[in-house]
Amino acid sequence: MATTVYTIEEVSLQDDSQIKLKPLNIKGLRNFMDVMRSFGDDKTTEEESFEILLDAAAICLQGERPDFWDSKTKKHTEAFEEVVDIPTIYKILDVCGGVKLNDPNLLAAATEALGRS
Repeated sequence: MATTVYTIEEVSLQDDSQIKLKPLNIKGLRNFMDVMRSFGDDKTTEEESFEILLDAAAICLQGERPDFWDSKTKKHTEAFEEVVDIPTIYKILDVCGGVKLNDPNLLAAATEALGRS
């Protein structure tokens, strides 16, 4: 009997459709990492960082919802923007890409590292 080493989580989108989240395979993770590479860079504006998060989350759902990713422009689609919110994006990035953007411990460490209180 095979053992699955990851969990699959089902989440609802803003249009009440359901998607299943699971960790990306290696090929998908490479694409995800290519998009995330410039996130948090000093030269990246807040708007550009937000677009990076949207693109990375859309890549995570490419297999289940191909309508969320435009392979020609290598960008998320408007259809994706219409059905997600920030908590859902964070959940997608966490489960599929292993990136925890809303972890309180991580946020506290980042604040401390930046010398803010």
